[in-house]
Amino acid sequence: MAQIMNTAAPAPTSQAARQCASAVCMVRPAAFAFNAQTAVTNRLQVAGGRPAADAVAARAEFDTLVLTLRAAGAQVCVVDDRPDPPKPDAIFPNNWVSFHADGTVVLYPMLTPNRRIERRADLIEVVCQELGFVERRRIDLTGHEAAGRFLEGTGSLVLDHRHRVAYACRSARTDETLVHDWCRQLGYDAVVFDAATPDGTPVYHTNVLLWIGEQVAALGLDWVADRDRLRVQAALLASGRDVLALPAAALSQFAGNMLELGTPHGAGDRALVMSASAAAALDPALRAQLEAATDRLLIIPIPTIERLGGGSVRCMLAEVPA
Repeated sequence: MAQIMNTAAPAPTSQAARQCASAVCMVRPAAFAFNAQTAVTNRLQVAGGRPAADAVAARAEFDTLVLTLRAAGAQVCVVDDRPDPPKPDAIFPNNWVSFHADGTVVLYPMLTPNRRIERRADLIEVVCQELGFVERRRIDLTGHEAAGRFLEGTGSLVLDHRHRVAYACRSARTDETLVHDWCRQLGYDAVVFDAATPDGTPVYHTNVLLWIGEQVAALGLDWVADRDRLRVQAALLASGRDVLALPAAALSQFAGNMLELGTPHGAGDRALVMSASAAAALDPALRAQLEAATDRLLIIPIPTIERLGGGSVRCMLAEVPA
């Protein structure tokens, strides 16, 4: 497994710019299912199965992830999805809302109509009540849907909070103009690039091929356009992190969809959360590098959610700065 070693000195980390949140909001699904609307742009979704049994299995996988995170010391706010109208992707709240350390809440424009109904004002209220988040400002970008411009939260944006850099790969779900507008309002710099799956389809969300932790970042180099690869690598290295290269085979197993969390009430300070399929796709050298860069790995099997939803653990977690 290739590793791009960092040669830049890390910048100071302020308490107000922590990379790893220690709290998350999650939505327990009421009607999880294969979503034909999102499958048009998501090559990782697989149709088929038994809808009723799959919905039960997805809830069981969800509950296992919640229990694992809480046992590790992370704070988890669980909000139950409402069954009517059915929302097959409600389990992925990070695409419609994000919470920020300065008290900003952002609402995002979604590509597919049956995902727009996931947005709920009461979820934000519950997060504030249960996790102590204080909302000071709200940025509502949802009006861009009428003009056909979309930006799907921390699926479209992978954020380096310490250095205020937002990474985004262009796709039908990630409008470059909105990326720059978001960065202007939140005070980040943008690194925008192109990436595609092996069949040439643009990668629908940036968090499919990139995640950024406290000490390392991992990037799916094989899917990044040749003309952009060195520029994205250089930006990541400038953050003071080592950069691990994820091959295409690992990306297809959701190794690009991990998230590192702070766990101040657990046995260690940080935990890297990944699915069992992602963990199985790691070669021994890369796994050892990840284990050395965090306090522990949390590995959770979510095969039903990954197969039908085309997303993994990172997509299920809306981070909430404490």
